[in-house]
Amino acid sequence: MKGFTGFTKRQDVVLVIRDSDLVAAALRDALDAAPEEERAGLERAAAVVGETAGASEGRLRADWVRTRLADVGFTGEVASISALKALRQAEPQLSLLAAVQLQKEAVTHPA
Repeated sequence: MKGFTGFTKRQDVVLVIRDSDLVAAALRDALDAAPEEERAGLERAAAVVGETAGASEGRLRADWVRTRLADVGFTGEVASISALKALRQAEPQLSLLAAVQLQKEAVTHPA
């Protein structure tokens, strides 16, 4: 997820790009043509995509925040100031406003 409002300033917008319907369709097509030994893996992949497709944008942003925090080794409380600092270190182009909004979503949608 990235915000796109300009290339030289901090970003206040974070977009959620949802293409799970395309991925689900491709998996269904692959499943239709798959030999028996590939079916179990494709069925599991289709189930995972289906679960993700039903997630709200808030849930997706919250999961993204937790992933970004984990990527920089943050293990503390998501609602803390240190989490906000770690998120901005992980994504330096985020403005303070965007980081706070994302942090609030992560708190609202616990893992």
